[in-house]
Amino acid sequence: MTPPRHGYAPGDEPESATRSTTDEEGAGRHAADAPEPVLAPEPAASAGLPADVPAAPAGLAVPAARSLLGPAEIRDLAEMLGVNPTKKLGQNFVIDGNTVRRIVKVATVSPGDTVLEVGPGLGSLTLGLLETGAAVVAVEIDERLAEQLPLTVELMHPGAQLTVIRQDALKITELPGDPSRLVANLPYNVSVPVLLYLLENFPSIRAGVVMVQAEVGERLAAPPGSKVYGSPSVKAAWYGAFRTAGKVSRQVFWPVPGVDSILIAFERRLEPLESEELRRATFTLVDAAFQQRRKMLRQSLSLVLGDSTTASEIMTRAGIDPTERGEQLTAEDFLAIARAQLAGR
Repeated sequence: MTPPRHGYAPGDEPESATRSTTDEEGAGRHAADAPEPVLAPEPAASAGLPADVPAAPAGLAVPAARSLLGPAEIRDLAEMLGVNPTKKLGQNFVIDGNTVRRIVKVATVSPGDTVLEVGPGLGSLTLGLLETGAAVVAVEIDERLAEQLPLTVELMHPGAQLTVIRQDALKITELPGDPSRLVANLPYNVSVPVLLYLLENFPSIRAGVVMVQAEVGERLAAPPGSKVYGSPSVKAAWYGAFRTAGKVSRQVFWPVPGVDSILIAFERRLEPLESEELRRATFTLVDAAFQQRRKMLRQSLSLVLGDSTTASEIMTRAGIDPTERGEQLTAEDFLAIARAQLAGR
């Protein structure tokens, strides 16, 4: 079976999205780290709206002084558009303005930045990004949401710089404005493949913050040797430095998800780690290593490198102990094996 180009190798997938990580399971993962702050919701806005509020495009009404959407407006929008949030599209809408502004702050978005947002949904985070004076390129796969977003933005931030692209984020080949930051509440079911695809294909993205399922985020930021270190950890490290930047309360979403969420901040390397040919070779090794993560590398990499003996020889030339396991190697270690492999052809 051909290993996946992006995301998880078979056997290295996160737990089901219907199950959250327990305290017992999470204990000891980052024992040296200080407890992560939890982004709690601000007091819910009143469901009632002033009678003299001007009507928004397509019937939305918001208080004149508000620049972000509240719980009432988000539910009104969803009802108006006939949107019933689905697990298939990973739709959980942020309904808390305090959380939106915290995400934007962590992402250090500034006036003049061009920000890429994937899965803007009803526009909660989009409005927070535009509030800073940044331009936003929003990629939305749902036609109803893509058509409504510019109308909502024009009502609440007239003249804001928004470009909406109605497309699957995994099929985009070009983006206007060369976005320098990625800030998004990524759909949980495709978060890692989307993140890696964007980093591979759009080098203008230098930094960003994404909100993902907590278990997935911990894997992205995990160091070698960690219990949750896996193929997403290595592939993320190929592009740059990833870190956790705060857990997020389930109560800031509608509908409330069955899993915990976390913010992951990243900064891209100033220069690519290596060529595209070596990236592909390295990622193939990574996938093979974590398909059989309990085995020594001379065994797990034998199918990719020829056989166990050849794998041992190549790894020895690369300065890597053939009895190591994938969870002990850095991205640079896997790259060294890929170099030795290609040099021996």
